[in-house]
Amino acid sequence: MPSHHERRQLPHSAAQMYDLVADVRRYPQFLPWVSAIRVRQENDREMLADMIVGFKSLRETFTSRVLKVPKSSIVVDYLDGPMKHLHNKWIFEDIAGGGSVVDFTVDFAFRNAIFEAMAGQFFDSALRKMTGAFIARADALYGLGGNSSSNA
Repeated sequence: MPSHHERRQLPHSAAQMYDLVADVRRYPQFLPWVSAIRVRQENDREMLADMIVGFKSLRETFTSRVLKVPKSSIVVDYLDGPMKHLHNKWIFEDIAGGGSVVDFTVDFAFRNAIFEAMAGQFFDSALRKMTGAFIARADALYGLGGNSSSNA
Protein backbone atom coordinates (compact mmCIF):
# COMPACT_ATOMS: atom_id res chain seq x y z
CA MET A 1 0.00 0.00 0.00
CA PRO A 2 1.64 3.28 -1.09
CA SER A 3 2.03 5.90 1.62
CA HIS A 4 3.70 9.26 1.91
CA HIS A 5 4.41 11.82 4.61
CA GLU A 6 5.62 15.32 3.92
CA ARG A 7 6.19 18.31 6.19
CA ARG A 8 6.71 21.68 4.48
CA GLN A 9 7.42 25.16 5.77
CA LEU A 10 5.56 27.68 3.60
CA PRO A 11 5.34 31.49 3.56
CA HIS A 12 1.54 31.33 3.80
CA SER A 13 -0.42 31.31 7.06
CA ALA A 14 -2.04 28.18 8.45
CA ALA A 15 -5.45 29.80 7.85
CA GLN A 16 -4.62 30.48 4.20
CA MET A 17 -3.42 26.93 3.60
CA TYR A 18 -6.43 25.49 5.42
CA ASP A 19 -8.79 27.61 3.28
CA LEU A 20 -7.05 26.45 0.11
CA VAL A 21 -7.21 22.74 0.97
CA ALA A 22 -10.77 22.98 2.34
CA ASP A 23 -12.02 24.57 -0.91
CA VAL A 24 -12.52 21.17 -2.54
CA ARG A 25 -14.89 22.58 -5.20
CA ARG A 26 -11.95 24.39 -6.83
CA TYR A 27 -9.67 21.36 -7.13
CA PRO A 28 -10.49 20.85 -10.84
CA GLN A 29 -9.07 24.35 -11.49
CA PHE A 30 -5.55 23.47 -10.38
CA LEU A 31 -5.05 19.83 -9.41
CA PRO A 32 -3.77 17.49 -12.11
CA TRP A 33 -6.03 14.57 -12.96
CA VAL A 34 -9.05 15.99 -11.07
CA SER A 35 -11.72 16.63 -13.69
CA ALA A 36 -14.79 17.26 -11.52
CA ILE A 37 -16.07 17.51 -7.95
CA ARG A 38 -19.60 17.04 -6.72
CA VAL A 39 -20.25 18.07 -3.13
CA ARG A 40 -23.17 16.06 -1.75
CA GLN A 41 -23.29 17.58 1.73
CA GLU A 42 -21.29 20.23 3.53
CA ASN A 43 -21.14 22.19 6.75
CA ASP A 44 -18.34 23.88 8.69
CA ARG A 45 -17.04 20.58 10.05
CA GLU A 46 -17.79 17.92 7.44
CA MET A 47 -18.17 17.38 3.72
CA LEU A 48 -19.25 14.42 1.63
CA ALA A 49 -17.93 14.71 -1.93
CA ASP A 50 -17.43 12.76 -5.14
CA MET A 51 -14.20 13.34 -7.05
CA ILE A 52 -13.76 12.31 -10.67
CA VAL A 53 -10.12 11.66 -11.53
CA GLY A 54 -8.65 10.57 -14.79
CA PHE A 55 -5.49 9.97 -16.72
CA LYS A 56 -5.67 9.47 -20.47
CA SER A 57 -8.62 7.10 -21.08
CA LEU A 58 -8.93 5.99 -17.44
CA ARG A 59 -11.69 7.68 -15.40
CA GLU A 60 -12.74 6.82 -11.87
CA THR A 61 -15.09 8.36 -9.35
CA PHE A 62 -14.66 8.01 -5.64
CA THR A 63 -16.55 9.33 -2.65
CA SER A 64 -14.88 10.66 0.47
CA ARG A 65 -15.81 12.14 3.81
CA VAL A 66 -13.83 15.27 4.64
CA LEU A 67 -13.61 16.16 8.33
CA LYS A 68 -12.54 19.74 8.98
CA VAL A 69 -11.22 21.44 12.09
CA PRO A 70 -11.19 25.08 10.91
CA LYS A 71 -7.73 26.58 10.44
CA SER A 72 -6.13 23.47 11.99
CA SER A 73 -6.62 20.16 10.15
CA ILE A 74 -8.44 18.28 7.41
CA VAL A 75 -8.86 14.50 7.36
CA VAL A 76 -10.12 12.70 4.25
CA ASP A 77 -11.44 9.15 4.43
CA TYR A 78 -12.54 7.07 1.49
CA LEU A 79 -16.13 5.79 1.41
CA ASP A 80 -16.77 4.31 -2.04
CA GLY A 81 -15.09 3.75 -5.40
CA PRO A 82 -12.23 1.78 -6.96
CA MET A 83 -10.00 1.66 -3.88
CA LYS A 84 -9.64 -0.62 -0.90
CA HIS A 85 -8.51 2.24 1.29
CA LEU A 86 -7.67 5.95 1.17
CA HIS A 87 -6.77 8.16 4.11
CA ASN A 88 -5.10 11.50 4.08
CA LYS A 89 -4.52 14.12 6.71
CA TRP A 90 -3.44 17.74 6.59
CA ILE A 91 -2.26 19.61 9.70
CA PHE A 92 -1.68 23.37 9.53
CA GLU A 93 0.41 25.23 12.12
CA ASP A 94 1.48 28.88 12.15
CA ILE A 95 5.12 29.50 12.94
CA ALA A 96 6.77 32.42 14.71
CA GLY A 97 7.80 35.13 12.29
CA GLY A 98 5.11 34.28 9.75
CA GLY A 99 4.24 31.45 7.47
CA SER A 100 3.24 27.96 8.48
CA VAL A 101 4.19 24.34 8.58
CA VAL A 102 1.92 22.02 6.61
CA ASP A 103 2.07 18.35 7.50
CA PHE A 104 0.56 16.00 4.89
CA THR A 105 0.10 12.24 5.10
CA VAL A 106 -1.58 9.94 2.59
CA ASP A 107 -1.91 6.20 2.25
CA PHE A 108 -4.09 4.17 -0.09
CA ALA A 109 -4.59 0.88 -1.84
CA PHE A 110 -6.51 0.03 -5.02
CA ARG A 111 -8.79 -2.98 -5.35
CA ASN A 112 -7.54 -3.55 -8.89
CA ALA A 113 -4.05 -5.12 -8.94
CA ILE A 114 -3.19 -3.37 -12.22
CA PHE A 115 -4.07 0.05 -10.76
CA GLU A 116 -2.09 -0.80 -7.64
CA ALA A 117 0.97 -1.69 -9.72
CA MET A 118 0.61 1.50 -11.77
CA ALA A 119 0.23 3.57 -8.59
CA GLY A 120 3.42 2.06 -7.22
CA GLN A 121 5.35 3.03 -10.35
CA PHE A 122 4.10 6.61 -10.55
CA PHE A 123 3.24 7.38 -6.93
CA ASP A 124 6.24 9.56 -6.03
CA SER A 125 6.17 11.69 -9.17
CA ALA A 126 2.37 12.04 -9.08
CA LEU A 127 2.44 13.08 -5.44
CA ARG A 128 5.17 15.64 -6.08
CA LYS A 129 3.11 17.05 -8.92
CA MET A 130 -0.01 17.29 -6.75
CA THR A 131 1.71 18.85 -3.72
CA GLY A 132 3.44 21.24 -6.11
CA ALA A 133 0.02 22.21 -7.50
CA PHE A 134 -1.22 23.13 -4.02
CA ILE A 135 1.88 25.25 -3.38
CA ALA A 136 1.65 26.95 -6.78
CA ARG A 137 -2.04 27.69 -6.13
CA ALA A 138 -1.19 29.20 -2.71
CA ASP A 139 1.54 31.34 -4.31
CA ALA A 140 -0.90 32.52 -7.01
CA LEU A 141 -3.64 33.35 -4.49
CA TYR A 142 -1.58 34.79 -1.65
CA GLY A 143 1.65 35.91 -3.31
CA LEU A 144 5.09 34.35 -2.95
CA GLY A 145 5.54 35.96 0.45
CA GLY A 146 2.13 34.86 1.70
CA ASN A 147 1.25 38.33 2.99
CA SER A 148 -2.06 38.81 1.17
CA SER A 149 -5.19 38.10 3.17
CA SER A 150 -7.31 37.10 0.17
CA ASN A 151 -9.31 33.88 0.35
CA ALA A 152 -9.13 30.85 -1.93
